[in-house]
Amino acid sequence: MTPSEIERLAFDSDAVSAWARGSEHRRNWPVVYVLDSGDAANGASVYVGETVNAASRMRQHLASPAKAGFRSVRVVIDETFNKSACLDLESHLIRWLAGDGAFTVMNGNEGIVDAQYYERDLYREGFAEVFEQLRAEGIFQRSIPEIENSDLFKLSPFKVLTPEQAIAVEDIVDGLIEDLATGAASTSVIEGHPGTGKTIVAIFLMKLLADIRDHDEADEIEPDSMFAEYFVPENRELLARLRIGFVVPQQSLRESIRQVFRKTPRLGAAQVVTPFEVGESDEPWDVLIVDETHRLNQRANQSSGINNRRFTAINERLFGVDDPAKTQLDWIRARSAHQIYLLDAEQTVRPADLPQAALRELVARAQASHRRYPLTTQMRVRAGADYVAFVRALLRGEMAAGSRPDLGDYELRLFDDLGEMQREILQRNAEHGLARLVAGYAWEWKSNTNKDAFDIELDGVRLRWNSTTKDWINSRAWIDEVGSIHTVQGYDLNYAGVIIGPDLRFDPRTRRLFIDRESYRDKKGKENNKQLGIVYSDDDLLTFIRNIYGVLLTRGMRGTYVYVCDPTLRAYVASALGPAGRG
Repeated sequence: MTPSEIERLAFDSDAVSAWARGSEHRRNWPVVYVLDSGDAANGASVYVGETVNAASRMRQHLASPAKAGFRSVRVVIDETFNKSACLDLESHLIRWLAGDGAFTVMNGNEGIVDAQYYERDLYREGFAEVFEQLRAEGIFQRSIPEIENSDLFKLSPFKVLTPEQAIAVEDIVDGLIEDLATGAASTSVIEGHPGTGKTIVAIFLMKLLADIRDHDEADEIEPDSMFAEYFVPENRELLARLRIGFVVPQQSLRESIRQVFRKTPRLGAAQVVTPFEVGESDEPWDVLIVDETHRLNQRANQSSGINNRRFTAINERLFGVDDPAKTQLDWIRARSAHQIYLLDAEQTVRPADLPQAALRELVARAQASHRRYPLTTQMRVRAGADYVAFVRALLRGEMAAGSRPDLGDYELRLFDDLGEMQREILQRNAEHGLARLVAGYAWEWKSNTNKDAFDIELDGVRLRWNSTTKDWINSRAWIDEVGSIHTVQGYDLNYAGVIIGPDLRFDPRTRRLFIDRESYRDKKGKENNKQLGIVYSDDDLLTFIRNIYGVLLTRGMRGTYVYVCDPTLRAYVASALGPAGRG
Protein backbone atom coordinates (compact mmCIF):
# COMPACT_ATOMS: atom_id res chain seq x y z
CA MET A 1 0.00 0.00 0.00
CA THR A 2 1.42 3.39 -0.95
CA PRO A 3 2.17 5.81 1.89
CA SER A 4 -0.30 8.62 2.45
CA GLU A 5 0.68 12.19 1.67
CA ILE A 6 -0.38 15.16 3.76
CA GLU A 7 -0.84 18.47 1.97
CA ARG A 8 -0.93 21.57 4.15
CA LEU A 9 -2.41 24.94 3.22
CA ALA A 10 -3.76 28.07 4.84
CA PHE A 11 -7.47 28.03 5.55
CA ASP A 12 -8.48 31.05 3.48
CA SER A 13 -10.23 31.58 0.14
CA ASP A 14 -7.16 32.50 -1.89
CA ALA A 15 -5.10 29.54 -0.65
CA VAL A 16 -7.96 27.06 -1.15
CA SER A 17 -8.68 28.37 -4.69
CA ALA A 18 -5.04 28.10 -5.71
CA TRP A 19 -4.71 24.63 -4.15
CA ALA A 20 -7.88 23.35 -5.85
CA ARG A 21 -6.41 23.98 -9.31
CA GLY A 22 -3.80 21.26 -8.76
CA SER A 23 -4.20 17.48 -8.70
CA GLU A 24 -7.64 16.02 -9.44
CA HIS A 25 -7.38 14.22 -6.09
CA ARG A 26 -8.19 17.60 -4.53
CA ARG A 27 -11.55 17.73 -6.33
CA ASN A 28 -12.61 14.15 -7.00
CA TRP A 29 -11.14 11.60 -4.59
CA PRO A 30 -11.92 10.32 -1.08
CA VAL A 31 -9.73 12.17 1.43
CA VAL A 32 -9.55 12.97 5.13
CA TYR A 33 -8.72 16.47 6.35
CA VAL A 34 -7.85 18.20 9.63
CA LEU A 35 -8.64 21.85 10.35
CA ASP A 36 -6.84 23.55 13.24
CA SER A 37 -6.93 27.01 14.74
CA GLY A 38 -3.28 27.35 15.68
CA ASP A 39 -0.83 26.46 18.43
CA ALA A 40 -2.16 23.68 20.67
CA ALA A 41 -0.39 25.26 23.65
CA ASN A 42 -2.73 28.25 23.41
CA GLY A 43 -6.00 26.35 23.67
CA ALA A 44 -6.49 25.76 19.95
CA SER A 45 -9.28 23.69 18.44
CA VAL A 46 -9.38 21.06 15.70
CA TYR A 47 -11.97 19.55 13.37
CA VAL A 48 -11.65 16.31 11.38
CA GLY A 49 -13.68 15.47 8.29
CA GLU A 50 -13.81 13.28 5.20
CA THR A 51 -15.08 14.09 1.72
CA VAL A 52 -14.85 13.07 -1.93
CA ASN A 53 -14.41 16.71 -3.02
CA ALA A 54 -11.96 18.46 -0.74
CA ALA A 55 -11.95 21.75 -2.65
CA SER A 56 -15.73 22.09 -2.50
CA ARG A 57 -15.85 21.03 1.14
CA MET A 58 -13.23 23.62 2.11
CA ARG A 59 -15.32 26.35 0.44
CA GLN A 60 -18.35 25.21 2.44
CA HIS A 61 -16.35 25.39 5.66
CA LEU A 62 -15.02 28.84 4.78
CA ALA A 63 -18.61 30.04 4.47
CA SER A 64 -19.55 28.67 7.91
CA PRO A 65 -19.25 31.08 10.88
CA ALA A 66 -18.57 28.06 13.11
CA LYS A 67 -15.32 27.43 11.22
CA ALA A 68 -14.13 31.04 11.18
CA GLY A 69 -11.46 30.47 13.81
CA PHE A 70 -9.52 27.83 11.88
CA ARG A 71 -6.21 28.87 10.34
CA SER A 72 -4.81 25.88 8.46
CA VAL A 73 -5.89 22.61 6.89
CA ARG A 74 -4.07 19.35 6.31
CA VAL A 75 -5.45 16.99 3.68
CA VAL A 76 -4.53 13.29 3.82
CA ILE A 77 -4.38 11.92 0.25
CA ASP A 78 -3.78 8.28 -0.59
CA GLU A 79 -4.12 6.53 -3.96
CA THR A 80 -5.76 3.53 -2.28
CA PHE A 81 -8.37 5.41 -0.24
CA ASN A 82 -12.06 4.62 -0.54
CA LYS A 83 -15.07 5.99 1.31
CA SER A 84 -15.00 3.26 4.00
CA ALA A 85 -11.29 3.72 4.71
CA CYS A 86 -11.74 7.50 4.99
CA LEU A 87 -14.65 7.15 7.43
CA ASP A 88 -12.51 4.78 9.49
CA LEU A 89 -9.47 7.06 9.50
CA GLU A 90 -11.67 10.05 10.36
CA SER A 91 -13.06 8.17 13.37
CA HIS A 92 -9.59 7.12 14.53
CA LEU A 93 -8.20 10.66 14.29
CA ILE A 94 -11.17 12.11 16.19
CA ARG A 95 -10.76 9.57 19.00
CA TRP A 96 -6.98 10.01 19.19
CA LEU A 97 -7.26 13.80 19.21
CA ALA A 98 -9.85 13.71 21.98
CA GLY A 99 -7.59 11.39 24.02
CA ASP A 100 -4.47 13.44 23.35
CA GLY A 101 -6.10 16.54 24.81
CA ALA A 102 -3.79 19.06 23.14
CA PHE A 103 -6.60 20.42 20.96
CA THR A 104 -10.30 20.84 21.66
CA VAL A 105 -12.14 18.57 19.20
CA MET A 106 -15.05 20.42 17.58
CA ASN A 107 -16.66 17.37 15.97
CA GLY A 108 -19.92 15.80 17.04
CA ASN A 109 -19.89 12.14 18.03
CA GLU A 110 -22.79 10.93 15.89
CA GLY A 111 -20.57 9.83 13.02
CA ILE A 112 -18.02 7.63 14.81
CA VAL A 113 -17.98 4.32 12.97
CA ASP A 114 -16.30 0.93 13.19
CA ALA A 115 -17.57 -0.82 10.07
CA GLN A 116 -15.95 -3.79 8.39
CA TYR A 117 -14.59 -3.24 4.87
CA TYR A 118 -12.16 -4.83 2.44
CA GLU A 119 -8.56 -5.01 3.79
CA ARG A 120 -9.45 -3.01 6.90
CA ASP A 121 -6.50 -4.38 8.89
CA LEU A 122 -4.09 -3.33 6.15
CA TYR A 123 -5.54 0.18 6.03
CA ARG A 124 -5.31 0.50 9.80
CA GLU A 125 -1.60 -0.27 9.69
CA GLY A 126 -1.30 2.82 7.51
CA PHE A 127 -3.32 4.93 9.96
CA ALA A 128 -0.41 4.78 12.39
CA GLU A 129 1.83 6.30 9.69
CA VAL A 130 -0.66 9.13 9.14
CA PHE A 131 -0.74 9.67 12.91
CA GLU A 132 3.05 9.97 13.08
CA GLN A 133 3.13 12.45 10.20
CA LEU A 134 0.55 14.60 11.94
CA ARG A 135 2.39 14.24 15.21
CA ALA A 136 5.58 15.50 13.57
CA GLU A 137 3.62 18.61 12.57
CA GLY A 138 2.37 19.23 16.12
CA ILE A 139 -1.20 17.99 15.72
CA PHE A 140 -0.57 15.26 18.31
CA GLN A 141 1.59 15.61 21.41
CA ARG A 142 1.68 12.01 22.66
CA SER A 143 2.11 8.53 21.20
CA ILE A 144 -0.84 6.25 20.42
CA PRO A 145 -0.20 3.97 23.44
CA GLU A 146 0.04 7.00 25.74
CA ILE A 147 -3.21 8.37 24.34
CA GLU A 148 -5.10 5.09 24.54
CA ASN A 149 -4.06 4.62 28.19
CA SER A 150 -5.38 8.06 29.18
CA ASP A 151 -8.66 8.82 30.92
CA LEU A 152 -9.37 11.41 28.23
CA PHE A 153 -9.42 8.57 25.70
CA LYS A 154 -11.17 5.95 27.83
CA LEU A 155 -13.90 8.34 29.02
CA SER A 156 -14.19 10.32 25.79
CA PRO A 157 -17.65 10.76 24.21
CA PHE A 158 -16.08 9.96 20.84
CA LYS A 159 -16.65 6.22 20.98
CA VAL A 160 -17.78 3.48 18.66
CA LEU A 161 -20.82 1.93 20.31
CA THR A 162 -21.65 -1.75 20.31
CA PRO A 163 -25.00 -2.57 18.64
CA GLU A 164 -26.73 -2.97 22.02
CA GLN A 165 -25.26 0.31 23.28
CA ALA A 166 -26.37 2.10 20.11
CA ILE A 167 -29.88 0.67 20.44
CA ALA A 168 -30.06 1.87 24.05
CA VAL A 169 -28.95 5.38 23.05
CA GLU A 170 -31.39 5.48 20.13
CA ASP A 171 -34.33 4.26 22.23
CA ILE A 172 -33.53 6.68 25.06
CA VAL A 173 -33.32 9.66 22.70
CA ASP A 174 -36.56 8.61 20.97
CA GLY A 175 -38.32 8.30 24.32
CA LEU A 176 -36.94 11.55 25.68
CA ILE A 177 -37.98 13.55 22.63
CA GLU A 178 -41.46 12.04 22.77
CA ASP A 179 -41.74 12.75 26.51
CA LEU A 180 -40.57 16.34 26.09
CA ALA A 181 -43.22 16.88 23.43
CA THR A 182 -46.00 15.49 25.66
CA GLY A 183 -44.73 16.64 29.05
CA ALA A 184 -44.53 13.10 30.47
CA ALA A 185 -41.88 12.10 33.04
CA SER A 186 -39.68 9.05 32.50
CA THR A 187 -37.33 6.55 34.14
CA SER A 188 -34.80 4.47 32.16
CA VAL A 189 -32.28 1.91 33.39
CA ILE A 190 -29.09 0.76 31.67
CA GLU A 191 -27.96 -2.42 33.40
CA GLY A 192 -24.76 -4.39 32.85
CA HIS A 193 -21.84 -6.23 34.40
CA PRO A 194 -18.41 -4.58 34.82
CA GLY A 195 -16.84 -3.63 31.49
CA THR A 196 -20.04 -3.52 29.44
CA GLY A 197 -19.65 0.22 28.90
CA LYS A 198 -22.39 1.77 31.01
CA THR A 199 -20.40 4.95 31.65
CA ILE A 200 -19.46 5.14 27.97
CA VAL A 201 -23.15 5.14 27.03
CA ALA A 202 -23.87 7.91 29.53
CA ILE A 203 -21.07 10.19 28.31
CA PHE A 204 -21.91 9.49 24.66
CA LEU A 205 -25.54 10.37 25.37
CA MET A 206 -24.58 13.64 27.10
CA LYS A 207 -22.54 14.70 24.06
CA LEU A 208 -25.14 13.58 21.52
CA LEU A 209 -27.95 15.52 23.21
CA ALA A 210 -25.74 18.61 23.40
CA ASP A 211 -24.83 18.29 19.71
CA ILE A 212 -28.48 17.96 18.68
CA ARG A 213 -29.37 20.98 20.81
CA ASP A 214 -26.57 23.21 19.47
CA HIS A 215 -26.33 21.85 15.93
CA ASP A 216 -25.12 24.32 13.30
CA GLU A 217 -27.07 23.61 10.12
CA ALA A 218 -23.97 24.46 8.09
CA ASP A 219 -22.31 21.37 9.57
CA GLU A 220 -22.89 18.23 7.53
CA ILE A 221 -24.24 15.18 9.35
CA GLU A 222 -23.21 11.82 7.93
CA PRO A 223 -26.53 10.70 6.35
CA ASP A 224 -26.05 7.00 7.10
CA SER A 225 -25.29 7.61 10.79
CA MET A 226 -27.94 5.95 12.94
CA PHE A 227 -28.35 9.26 14.80
CA ALA A 228 -28.60 11.55 11.76
CA GLU A 229 -32.40 11.72 11.93
CA TYR A 230 -32.30 13.55 15.27
CA PHE A 231 -30.53 16.62 13.89
CA VAL A 232 -33.68 18.51 12.89
CA PRO A 233 -34.96 21.93 14.02
CA GLU A 234 -37.91 20.58 16.02
CA ASN A 235 -35.62 18.44 18.19
CA ARG A 236 -33.25 21.35 18.62
CA GLU A 237 -36.13 23.42 19.93
CA LEU A 238 -37.24 20.70 22.37
CA LEU A 239 -33.73 20.40 23.79
CA ALA A 240 -32.92 24.13 23.70
CA ARG A 241 -33.58 24.97 27.34
CA LEU A 242 -32.96 21.55 28.82
CA ARG A 243 -30.85 21.35 31.97
CA ILE A 244 -28.98 18.05 31.87
CA GLY A 245 -26.75 16.77 34.65
CA PHE A 246 -24.49 13.76 35.14
CA VAL A 247 -24.54 12.43 38.70
CA VAL A 248 -21.34 10.59 39.67
CA PRO A 249 -21.27 9.34 43.29
CA GLN A 250 -17.56 8.36 43.30
CA GLN A 251 -15.11 11.19 43.91
CA SER A 252 -12.17 9.85 41.92
CA LEU A 253 -14.18 8.98 38.82
CA ARG A 254 -16.10 12.24 39.07
CA GLU A 255 -12.91 14.30 38.79
CA SER A 256 -11.76 12.29 35.75
CA ILE A 257 -15.09 12.82 33.98
CA ARG A 258 -15.01 16.53 34.75
CA GLN A 259 -11.61 16.69 33.07
CA VAL A 260 -13.11 15.11 29.94
CA PHE A 261 -16.07 17.51 29.96
CA ARG A 262 -13.73 20.51 30.22
CA LYS A 263 -12.14 19.42 26.94
CA THR A 264 -15.42 18.68 25.16
CA PRO A 265 -17.30 21.48 23.36
CA ARG A 266 -20.96 21.87 24.39
CA LEU A 267 -20.31 20.03 27.66
CA GLY A 268 -19.07 21.55 30.89
CA ALA A 269 -17.52 20.33 34.13
CA ALA A 270 -20.37 21.97 36.08
CA GLN A 271 -22.74 19.36 34.64
CA VAL A 272 -20.91 16.62 36.56
CA VAL A 273 -22.37 16.72 40.06
CA THR A 274 -22.57 14.85 43.34
CA PRO A 275 -25.85 13.53 44.75
CA PHE A 276 -25.56 16.19 47.47
CA GLU A 277 -25.31 18.94 44.84
CA VAL A 278 -28.48 17.63 43.22
CA GLY A 279 -30.34 17.78 46.53
CA GLU A 280 -29.06 21.28 47.30
CA SER A 281 -29.58 22.81 43.86
CA ASP A 282 -32.01 25.74 43.66
CA GLU A 283 -32.95 25.01 40.07
CA PRO A 284 -34.44 21.62 39.15
CA TRP A 285 -32.92 19.44 36.46
CA ASP A 286 -34.77 18.32 33.37
CA VAL A 287 -32.63 15.22 32.84
CA LEU A 288 -30.30 13.49 35.30
CA ILE A 289 -28.08 10.64 34.13
CA VAL A 290 -26.82 8.70 37.15
CA ASP A 291 -23.60 6.70 36.92
CA GLU A 292 -22.95 3.83 39.35
CA THR A 293 -26.50 4.14 40.74
CA HIS A 294 -25.72 1.29 43.13
CA ARG A 295 -23.26 3.65 44.88
CA LEU A 296 -25.94 6.18 45.79
CA ASN A 297 -26.46 6.32 49.56
CA GLN A 298 -29.34 5.42 51.76
CA ARG A 299 -29.56 7.14 55.15
CA ALA A 300 -26.47 6.06 57.09
CA ASN A 301 -23.55 7.57 58.93
CA GLN A 302 -21.78 9.60 56.23
CA SER A 303 -18.05 10.14 55.72
CA SER A 304 -18.16 13.37 57.73
CA GLY A 305 -20.35 15.20 60.20
CA ILE A 306 -20.89 17.89 57.57
CA ASN A 307 -22.43 15.38 55.18
CA ASN A 308 -24.65 13.99 57.94
CA ARG A 309 -26.02 17.49 58.47
CA ARG A 310 -26.39 17.97 54.70
CA PHE A 311 -28.41 14.76 54.46
CA THR A 312 -30.81 16.03 57.13
CA ALA A 313 -31.09 19.49 55.57
CA ILE A 314 -31.78 18.13 52.07
CA ASN A 315 -34.51 15.79 53.33
CA GLU A 316 -36.19 18.64 55.21
CA ARG A 317 -35.91 20.92 52.20
CA LEU A 318 -37.29 18.45 49.66
CA PHE A 319 -39.84 16.54 51.76
CA GLY A 320 -40.68 18.90 54.61
CA VAL A 321 -39.37 16.48 57.21
CA ASP A 322 -36.19 14.46 57.79
CA ASP A 323 -37.57 11.07 56.86
CA PRO A 324 -34.81 8.46 57.47
CA ALA A 325 -36.32 6.24 54.76
CA LYS A 326 -35.49 8.80 52.08
CA THR A 327 -32.36 8.05 50.01
CA GLN A 328 -30.26 9.93 47.50
CA LEU A 329 -32.35 8.15 44.87
CA ASP A 330 -35.38 9.99 46.25
CA TRP A 331 -33.50 13.30 45.92
CA ILE A 332 -32.82 12.61 42.25
CA ARG A 333 -36.46 11.72 41.59
CA ALA A 334 -37.61 14.88 43.39
CA ARG A 335 -35.25 17.19 41.50
CA SER A 336 -35.67 15.93 37.92
CA ALA A 337 -38.37 15.02 35.43
CA HIS A 338 -36.37 12.42 33.53
CA GLN A 339 -33.82 10.00 35.00
CA ILE A 340 -31.47 7.56 33.30
CA TYR A 341 -29.85 5.16 35.76
CA LEU A 342 -26.74 3.05 35.11
CA LEU A 343 -26.37 0.19 37.53
CA ASP A 344 -25.06 -3.24 38.44
CA ALA A 345 -26.53 -4.54 41.69
CA GLU A 346 -23.49 -6.78 42.21
CA GLN A 347 -21.23 -3.74 42.58
CA THR A 348 -22.68 -2.49 45.87
CA VAL A 349 -19.68 -2.49 48.22
CA ARG A 350 -20.75 -0.71 51.42
CA PRO A 351 -23.72 -0.82 53.81
CA ALA A 352 -24.47 2.83 53.00
CA ASP A 353 -25.04 1.95 49.32
CA LEU A 354 -28.62 1.65 48.10
CA PRO A 355 -30.23 -1.56 49.33
CA GLN A 356 -30.88 -4.36 46.85
CA ALA A 357 -34.64 -3.91 47.22
CA ALA A 358 -34.43 -0.32 45.98
CA LEU A 359 -32.35 -1.38 42.97
CA ARG A 360 -34.75 -4.20 42.12
CA GLU A 361 -37.71 -1.83 42.35
CA LEU A 362 -35.93 0.63 40.06
CA VAL A 363 -35.24 -2.06 37.45
CA ALA A 364 -38.80 -3.37 37.67
CA ARG A 365 -40.23 0.10 37.09
CA ALA A 366 -38.09 0.58 34.00
CA GLN A 367 -38.93 -2.92 32.77
CA ALA A 368 -42.66 -2.25 33.09
CA SER A 369 -42.36 0.84 30.89
CA HIS A 370 -40.07 -0.97 28.38
CA ARG A 371 -37.14 1.26 29.32
CA ARG A 372 -34.70 -1.25 30.71
CA TYR A 373 -31.62 -1.71 28.52
CA PRO A 374 -29.36 -4.66 29.42
CA LEU A 375 -25.74 -4.53 28.21
CA THR A 376 -23.98 -7.87 27.84
CA THR A 377 -21.06 -7.32 25.44
CA GLN A 378 -17.79 -7.24 27.35
CA MET A 379 -15.75 -4.20 26.25
CA ARG A 380 -13.05 -4.11 28.92
CA VAL A 381 -11.80 -7.63 29.56
CA ARG A 382 -10.43 -9.21 26.40
CA ALA A 383 -11.44 -12.65 27.65
CA GLY A 384 -15.07 -11.59 27.25
CA ALA A 385 -18.22 -12.15 29.30
CA ASP A 386 -17.12 -15.71 30.18
CA TYR A 387 -14.36 -14.29 32.36
CA VAL A 388 -16.74 -12.05 34.33
CA ALA A 389 -19.13 -14.96 34.84
CA PHE A 390 -16.20 -17.14 35.97
CA VAL A 391 -15.03 -14.54 38.52
CA ARG A 392 -18.48 -14.13 40.02
CA ALA A 393 -19.05 -17.88 40.23
CA LEU A 394 -15.59 -18.31 41.77
CA LEU A 395 -16.47 -15.80 44.48
CA ARG A 396 -19.71 -17.63 45.17
CA GLY A 397 -17.75 -20.84 45.78
CA GLU A 398 -19.30 -22.54 42.77
CA MET A 399 -16.22 -23.44 40.68
CA ALA A 400 -15.00 -27.03 40.57
CA ALA A 401 -11.43 -28.08 39.93
CA GLY A 402 -10.23 -27.18 36.46
CA SER A 403 -13.37 -25.21 35.62
CA ARG A 404 -11.50 -22.22 34.24
CA PRO A 405 -12.97 -21.34 30.81
CA ASP A 406 -10.93 -20.82 27.67
CA LEU A 407 -9.70 -17.24 28.03
CA GLY A 408 -7.68 -17.05 24.84
CA ASP A 409 -4.56 -14.91 25.30
CA TYR A 410 -5.93 -13.25 28.45
CA GLU A 411 -3.49 -13.64 31.36
CA LEU A 412 -5.14 -14.95 34.52
CA ARG A 413 -2.39 -16.06 36.90
CA LEU A 414 -2.23 -17.00 40.57
CA PHE A 415 0.95 -16.11 42.49
CA ASP A 416 2.29 -17.66 45.69
CA ASP A 417 4.77 -14.83 46.27
CA LEU A 418 3.66 -11.19 46.40
CA GLY A 419 7.12 -9.93 45.46
CA GLU A 420 7.01 -11.94 42.25
CA MET A 421 3.56 -10.57 41.40
CA GLN A 422 4.73 -7.02 42.08
CA ARG A 423 7.72 -7.51 39.75
CA GLU A 424 5.44 -8.85 37.03
CA ILE A 425 3.08 -5.87 37.41
CA LEU A 426 6.00 -3.45 37.12
CA GLN A 427 7.17 -5.28 34.00
CA ARG A 428 3.70 -5.16 32.42
CA ASN A 429 3.51 -1.47 33.24
CA ALA A 430 6.83 -0.86 31.48
CA GLU A 431 5.49 -2.72 28.43
CA HIS A 432 1.90 -1.51 28.26
CA GLY A 433 1.29 1.06 30.99
CA LEU A 434 -1.65 1.04 33.42
CA ALA A 435 -0.62 -2.03 35.42
CA ARG A 436 -1.44 -1.55 39.11
CA LEU A 437 -1.61 -3.40 42.41
CA VAL A 438 -5.04 -3.31 44.09
CA ALA A 439 -6.40 -4.99 47.19
CA GLY A 440 -9.39 -5.61 49.38
CA TYR A 441 -9.62 -3.38 52.45
CA ALA A 442 -7.99 -5.91 54.80
CA TRP A 443 -5.25 -3.69 56.25
CA GLU A 444 -5.44 -0.54 58.33
CA TRP A 445 -4.58 2.72 56.57
CA LYS A 446 -1.72 3.68 58.89
CA SER A 447 0.09 5.77 56.28
CA ASN A 448 -2.86 8.15 56.12
CA THR A 449 -1.66 9.73 59.37
CA ASN A 450 1.93 8.47 59.48
CA LYS A 451 3.71 8.93 56.16
CA ASP A 452 6.60 6.73 57.29
CA ALA A 453 4.36 3.76 58.08
CA PHE A 454 3.66 0.82 55.78
CA ASP A 455 0.16 -0.64 55.55
CA ILE A 456 0.64 -4.01 53.84
CA GLU A 457 3.59 -6.26 54.68
CA LEU A 458 3.63 -9.69 53.04
CA ASP A 459 6.43 -11.99 51.83
CA GLY A 460 9.04 -9.34 52.64
CA VAL A 461 7.19 -6.73 50.54
CA ARG A 462 6.12 -3.49 52.22
CA LEU A 463 3.48 -1.34 50.57
CA ARG A 464 1.26 1.62 51.36
CA TRP A 465 -2.35 2.30 50.51
CA ASN A 466 -3.06 4.89 47.82
CA SER A 467 -1.80 8.29 49.00
CA THR A 468 -4.54 10.12 47.10
CA THR A 469 -8.20 9.38 46.52
CA LYS A 470 -8.34 11.52 43.38
CA ASP A 471 -7.07 9.93 40.17
CA TRP A 472 -4.65 7.63 41.99
CA ILE A 473 -4.30 5.41 38.92
CA ASN A 474 -2.61 8.24 37.02
CA SER A 475 -0.63 9.62 39.96
CA ARG A 476 3.13 9.32 40.24
CA ALA A 477 2.92 7.62 43.63
CA TRP A 478 1.26 4.41 42.41
CA ILE A 479 4.52 2.50 41.98
CA ASP A 480 4.94 1.80 45.73
CA GLU A 481 1.25 1.80 46.56
CA VAL A 482 -1.87 -0.33 46.41
CA GLY A 483 -5.24 0.97 45.25
CA SER A 484 -8.46 0.27 47.11
CA ILE A 485 -11.96 -0.28 45.75
CA HIS A 486 -12.65 3.43 46.23
CA THR A 487 -9.88 4.45 43.80
CA VAL A 488 -10.43 1.93 41.00
CA GLN A 489 -14.19 1.24 40.68
CA GLY A 490 -15.23 2.46 37.23
CA TYR A 491 -11.69 2.54 35.80
CA ASP A 492 -9.88 0.38 33.25
CA LEU A 493 -6.40 -1.08 33.74
CA ASN A 494 -4.30 -3.06 31.31
CA TYR A 495 -3.20 -5.39 34.11
CA ALA A 496 -4.52 -5.65 37.66
CA GLY A 497 -2.54 -7.35 40.40
CA VAL A 498 -5.24 -8.20 42.95
CA ILE A 499 -4.35 -8.98 46.57
CA ILE A 500 -7.19 -10.93 48.21
CA GLY A 501 -6.68 -10.25 51.90
CA PRO A 502 -7.46 -12.31 55.00
CA ASP A 503 -10.92 -10.76 55.11
CA LEU A 504 -12.12 -13.40 52.61
CA ARG A 505 -11.66 -17.09 53.42
CA PHE A 506 -12.77 -20.54 52.27
CA ASP A 507 -14.09 -23.57 54.14
CA PRO A 508 -13.01 -26.69 52.18
CA ARG A 509 -15.50 -28.87 54.08
CA THR A 510 -18.61 -26.89 53.15
CA ARG A 511 -17.00 -25.38 50.02
CA ARG A 512 -18.28 -21.99 51.07
CA LEU A 513 -16.55 -18.65 51.21
CA PHE A 514 -16.84 -16.77 54.48
CA ILE A 515 -15.43 -13.59 55.98
CA ASP A 516 -13.12 -12.73 58.86
CA ARG A 517 -14.88 -9.64 60.21
CA GLU A 518 -11.84 -8.53 62.24
CA SER A 519 -9.63 -8.57 59.15
CA TYR A 520 -12.01 -6.29 57.23
CA ARG A 521 -10.63 -2.82 58.03
CA ASP A 522 -13.10 -0.52 56.30
CA LYS A 523 -14.96 0.96 59.27
CA LYS A 524 -17.68 2.39 57.04
CA GLY A 525 -17.81 -0.92 55.23
CA LYS A 526 -19.04 -2.85 58.25
CA GLU A 527 -20.74 -0.14 60.30
CA ASN A 528 -24.27 -0.91 61.46
CA ASN A 529 -26.94 1.57 60.41
CA LYS A 530 -28.19 3.20 63.60
CA GLN A 531 -30.41 5.62 61.68
CA LEU A 532 -32.42 2.78 60.16
CA GLY A 533 -31.86 0.23 62.92
CA ILE A 534 -30.04 -2.20 60.62
CA VAL A 535 -27.45 -4.65 62.00
CA TYR A 536 -25.28 -6.21 59.31
CA SER A 537 -24.61 -9.92 59.71
CA ASP A 538 -21.55 -11.78 58.45
CA ASP A 539 -23.61 -12.91 55.45
CA ASP A 540 -24.41 -9.28 54.66
CA LEU A 541 -20.74 -8.34 54.84
CA LEU A 542 -19.84 -11.37 52.73
CA THR A 543 -22.00 -9.93 49.95
CA PHE A 544 -20.17 -6.56 50.11
CA ILE A 545 -16.70 -8.09 50.32
CA ARG A 546 -17.43 -10.55 47.52
CA ASN A 547 -18.65 -7.65 45.38
CA ILE A 548 -15.48 -5.68 46.16
CA TYR A 549 -13.27 -8.50 44.91
CA GLY A 550 -15.58 -8.98 41.93
CA VAL A 551 -14.91 -5.36 40.96
CA LEU A 552 -11.14 -5.60 41.53
CA LEU A 553 -10.85 -8.83 39.53
CA THR A 554 -12.57 -7.26 36.50
CA ARG A 555 -10.39 -4.16 36.07
CA GLY A 556 -7.68 -5.68 33.85
CA MET A 557 -8.18 -5.51 30.09
CA ARG A 558 -5.18 -7.67 29.17
CA GLY A 559 -4.74 -9.69 32.32
CA THR A 560 -5.37 -10.22 36.01
CA TYR A 561 -2.79 -11.46 38.51
CA VAL A 562 -3.99 -12.79 41.86
CA TYR A 563 -2.35 -13.24 45.27
CA VAL A 564 -4.49 -14.85 48.00
CA CYS A 565 -3.64 -14.57 51.70
CA ASP A 566 -5.85 -17.34 53.12
CA PRO A 567 -4.20 -20.73 52.34
CA THR A 568 -7.48 -22.62 51.92
CA LEU A 569 -8.93 -19.94 49.65
CA ARG A 570 -5.69 -19.97 47.67
CA ALA A 571 -5.98 -23.72 47.22
CA TYR A 572 -9.59 -23.36 46.03
CA VAL A 573 -8.63 -20.65 43.52
CA ALA A 574 -5.63 -22.67 42.34
CA SER A 575 -7.84 -25.71 41.81
CA ALA A 576 -10.36 -23.75 39.75
CA LEU A 577 -7.64 -22.12 37.62
CA GLY A 578 -5.79 -25.37 36.99
CA PRO A 579 -2.06 -25.73 36.17
CA ALA A 580 -2.22 -23.08 33.43
CA GLY A 581 -3.14 -20.45 36.00
CA ARG A 582 -0.03 -20.68 38.20
CA GLY A 583 2.25 -17.64 38.21
